[in-house]
Amino acid sequence: MSEQILPFYVVCDESYSMEPYIDSLNQGLAELHKAIGVDAIVADKTRFCLIGFSGTADVLLPLSDLSEVTELDGLTAKSATSYTSAFELVRTVIDRDVAALKRDGNLVYRPAVFFLSDGQPTDNTPWEPAYRRLVDPTWKFYPNIIAFGIGAADPDTIRRIGTLKSFMSEEGISPGVALHEFARALTKSIVRSGTALGNENEVTLQLPEKIPGFTEIRVEAI
Repeated sequence: MSEQILPFYVVCDESYSMEPYIDSLNQGLAELHKAIGVDAIVADKTRFCLIGFSGTADVLLPLSDLSEVTELDGLTAKSATSYTSAFELVRTVIDRDVAALKRDGNLVYRPAVFFLSDGQPTDNTPWEPAYRRLVDPTWKFYPNIIAFGIGAADPDTIRRIGTLKSFMSEEGISPGVALHEFARALTKSIVRSGTALGNENEVTLQLPEKIPGFTEIRVEAI
């Protein structure tokens, strides 16, 4: 049976600097899984994909109905921070996923990407070309991106990645607390968006007005 579906892609930094906070993030994602998985209405109308990136990027959970997922594979700290690998994989996965959903007769809303990083990219070549391909408006599946920076992330880099909103963790808040609030904000967005799905012309991506521990920064997507 065809559905109205809003795909969510969560793209998380797994560099070594994230190691002290990975447990907090995994706990937050587990709570998200529990909250969405038991909400039949929201689970039916949304799909969730988890991607981790370090020196390379990997799909940790393919785009799924969370009510059908028994357990999320956790993020683990690795080496390097390749933004290029992350953006290239996200585009490839979205292209494949949305095409498959549409072949099944579903109405698919513009995907939402929640991007999280705690540091600077370590790419040997510029990451911007891969990013521009991801957000190219001539590509019919280009996503809305909400970017989050924590710890030593550079605000100027984070503001260039978000197309809809960008946030930086506030000074004095621990990255572990910030990551928990990130997961809570993501959960609220999925729940509110899933329950708000209506006709094709309706704005469907719902974001919290305020995220504790984060300050919204002006978007300057490149």
